[in-house]
Amino acid sequence: MENKRLLIITQELDPYTEGTEISNLVAKLPKLFQDNGYEMRILMPRYGTVNERRHRLHEVVRLSGMNIIVDDDDYPLIIKVASLPNSRLQVYFLDNEDFFKRKQVFVDEHEQAFEDNPDRAAFFCKGAIETVKKFGWVPDVVLCLGWMTSLIPLYLRTAYKTEPLFSPSQIVYGLFDTPHEQESAERFFQKAAINNLTEDHLDPFRTASGVSMHKGAVFYSDAVLTGSETLTADVEAMLALEDKPVLHWKSEEEQPKAVVEFLRTLMEAEVSP
Repeated sequence: MENKRLLIITQELDPYTEGTEISNLVAKLPKLFQDNGYEMRILMPRYGTVNERRHRLHEVVRLSGMNIIVDDDDYPLIIKVASLPNSRLQVYFLDNEDFFKRKQVFVDEHEQAFEDNPDRAAFFCKGAIETVKKFGWVPDVVLCLGWMTSLIPLYLRTAYKTEPLFSPSQIVYGLFDTPHEQESAERFFQKAAINNLTEDHLDPFRTASGVSMHKGAVFYSDAVLTGSETLTADVEAMLALEDKPVLHWKSEEEQPKAVVEFLRTLMEAEVSP
């Protein structure tokens, strides 16, 4: 399948973040997709753990300069770019000193989750959408990987539903058995609401005990892939109830090719009469 456009929005990517299921999987996808005729863009946060000198990050002035609103506060968005090793791709990093300058990713030195993780997710997800709008580049598939991308499906199907750039896009959410997908309910609902979103729009994220980022993302996505061999009982039950295409976990060797085939099948089904 040629000339298809794939947008990957990921919370992690090797070699910039190492040692997780997400970062390992995403690192293997670009070459496979390029070999299958895809045009690609990759976006991720610029955590303080990313060594800018080693990876040769530099600012993209034409894309920087936007302000992203989170709960009525404005935060400047800086876009940086680096060439992904062993590929012909550039990775776009979304940066902001308030959210990403710290030298940890999701937890502090005491292994406690950052209180502002919901703020950081809202900033990243809205910033990613606004950055793609600046590209003026229409993706056929938006592949969101990790809980930090979980608001992308919500925003694209609600606040940005009239945006023509994304109207042909299929949304695929990749869920992994990682911490922090269940965040503080009160703070999450306060920070996640943008534009004219209502409580009804956010209801799919609610659980009996608070919030599940996976639950809401799956509700608003067209298809799902699972990147972990084991998932929580709640997530397994949710997937069983959803009538959507699901790519279930494969071994580390099988999964990258399975993802490529899964997306190819989705797009072929989309164009079939």
